[in-house]
Amino acid sequence: MFSPVSERGGAVSKQGSDGVHMISPVSERGGAVSKQGFDGVHMISPISEKEGGGTVVPNRWSVGCCSQHKMAPNVTSTPANVLFNEGKEVPVVEHLPTLKTRSEEVKVVAPYRREIVWRNVTLFVILHLSALYGLYLALTSAKILTSLFAYLLYLCSGLGITAGAHRLWSHRAYKAKWPLKVMLMIFNTLAFQNHVIEWARDHRVHHKFSETDADPHNATRGFFFSHVGWLLVRKHPDVKEKGKGVDVSDLESDPVLAFQKRYYLLLMVIVCFLVPTALPVYLWGESWYNAWYVAALFRYTFTLNMTWLVNSAAHMWGSQPYDKNINPAENLCVAIGAIGEGWHNYHHVFPWDYKAAELGNYRANFTTAFIDFFSRVGWAYDLKTVPMSMVRTRVERTGDGSHEVWGWGDKDLTQEDRDLALIVNRKSQ
Repeated sequence: MFSPVSERGGAVSKQGSDGVHMISPVSERGGAVSKQGFDGVHMISPISEKEGGGTVVPNRWSVGCCSQHKMAPNVTSTPANVLFNEGKEVPVVEHLPTLKTRSEEVKVVAPYRREIVWRNVTLFVILHLSALYGLYLALTSAKILTSLFAYLLYLCSGLGITAGAHRLWSHRAYKAKWPLKVMLMIFNTLAFQNHVIEWARDHRVHHKFSETDADPHNATRGFFFSHVGWLLVRKHPDVKEKGKGVDVSDLESDPVLAFQKRYYLLLMVIVCFLVPTALPVYLWGESWYNAWYVAALFRYTFTLNMTWLVNSAAHMWGSQPYDKNINPAENLCVAIGAIGEGWHNYHHVFPWDYKAAELGNYRANFTTAFIDFFSRVGWAYDLKTVPMSMVRTRVERTGDGSHEVWGWGDKDLTQEDRDLALIVNRKSQ
């Protein structure tokens, strides 16, 4: 029990049942106040920071024991080097317990309050309005070559995200030689979604803490938040805290990424906006007006939204053949728009697979076709994937039953389906 403090700093001791000294605060003048309870053992006692009648150790707890009383049942000998013994000074223990006062132990955290970043809101509103105007110009006055050029830039910038920041650098699903790294770094800069090190750090946090407050674009907070809203507010404290614990030393030691990070602002302005605007003007006589709104602003905004759909739509709508217990889903529409990143249920189950999908259909996974091509060239190597036996085991254990087959003869077609299938006009043997 706690007892009041002596006004004069002396040690006050009261003996309770069975003679155990209980926890007692220390007086302002340094004296120890103690009560005895059962079994004759002094309990932990806080120490004053002021010098007085007893030995003082700042910001620590003292351990006391009365050798005159019988020991607790689980104590075989009288502890040496105690701070207080019936109010008398004795040597200090060499190793004090690492207990802390209540004020030190409890970390008071203010409840999270969403803080809107109005600068970002303003910029994104202007950007999207400009992109809509760019779409209008693409359909009415821009040259066809300008629109085709914008589409080509969309593919390149998309690959900078999918094949570069995502599969190569975030998940290390394959390795690349320096020419491919440089190409993907330039493509990634064209996409203007922050430098790779920052992008990959956030993405690793997203996978480790998916659908929690530590997830930068937590889909449980709604479609708008996971799509673009997360860029319009201050990060949740959990995102910052968990982000500090994610290892990105492999990225920081990459000279290509270090170069991009160091000169990112300059590279971004040149690669994402100036070059896409200037080339149509000088190569096929497009107007600066059309080139700026179509090849630069519309293309950039469209690429952004295709990437964002992976965070929003692919975490909400679609089948879950590999794990029904998580939100990410298989979404064909997202796969087409994000050049292969829509097979998201598979990807969250097997994030190290360079295909980010089970099936190798290049039409809905252009990124895989890109990586396979450079694998044959020799610029991409150590491609990691998942054996079909492992996929089948996971499908049977956690899938939602929607795992697809391509038709008769597919190795994933169950024996039950084979036995129940009807074969009409069977050719006699």
